[in-house]
Amino acid sequence: MKPIEFSNKSIASLLPKRPERSNKATFGKVLCVAGSYGMSGAAHLCGKAAYRMGAGMVRILTPEENRIILQTSLPEALISTYNGHAPSETDVGNAVGWADVIAIGPGLGLSDGAKEVLSAVLKNSARPLVIDADALNIISENPKLWDIVPKGSVITPHPGEMSRLCGCPINDILANLNDICLGFARAHGIICVLKDHNTAVSDGRDLYVNDTGNSGMATAGSGDVLTGMISALMAQGTPPFAAAIMGVRIHGLAGDHSAQKLGEYSMMASDMIESIPYVIKQ
Repeated sequence: MKPIEFSNKSIASLLPKRPERSNKATFGKVLCVAGSYGMSGAAHLCGKAAYRMGAGMVRILTPEENRIILQTSLPEALISTYNGHAPSETDVGNAVGWADVIAIGPGLGLSDGAKEVLSAVLKNSARPLVIDADALNIISENPKLWDIVPKGSVITPHPGEMSRLCGCPINDILANLNDICLGFARAHGIICVLKDHNTAVSDGRDLYVNDTGNSGMATAGSGDVLTGMISALMAQGTPPFAAAIMGVRIHGLAGDHSAQKLGEYSMMASDMIESIPYVIKQ
């Protein structure tokens, strides 16, 4: 299959419009279900990236231990918490009902509490989600969860996570990245963002292969940033497949801008977030 093409110009034409007469609800509400004990940074990066990508409101649902850290590091975000050992499905359901789009997985962990939270989110959400990181690892341990993943959801695995999801050796995935991405998306009725040097994005029918980005992006938190970006685009009304392509491309351009400023050796995920406004302005 010949991959579809997206230029920077075509991406710019697809960016959500910003009407003058608007308010914070106009630009969508993103719920980031993220973080665990010792992993508040993943929730911070996901939430801040969603804001930088234009979301009007961001709410972070996270264990109680992270409340003070996140209220301090990202005061723009609404913070809702749960007991990490015994999460309330009612509290999770209320947070899900608030959101236009839900991102779940960054730093979530693999505890029993995290598994209960993921199950509660999937049961209470009828809209497409963005599913990343530990949420994907939990699904790989319990494939029956695919039955309640909303169709049209976006998953963002790296090759290791994809190996666990499909049972293929990592070397086979790296050798057949595009075909595996397309086939997995088709089989599950979702959008697959299979991350690599040239990230592949497919809805099971079409395939996009990204050509932006650099080795400096191979750093902790980079995927959390991408998850927040895609979620923000979806919250502003961009269809999931287009949001995934746009998020991947802009994420790579932000990485390239960061590399120009700092060099590939010294980049951190937070640097990419700060490069998002530059990329969008360009």
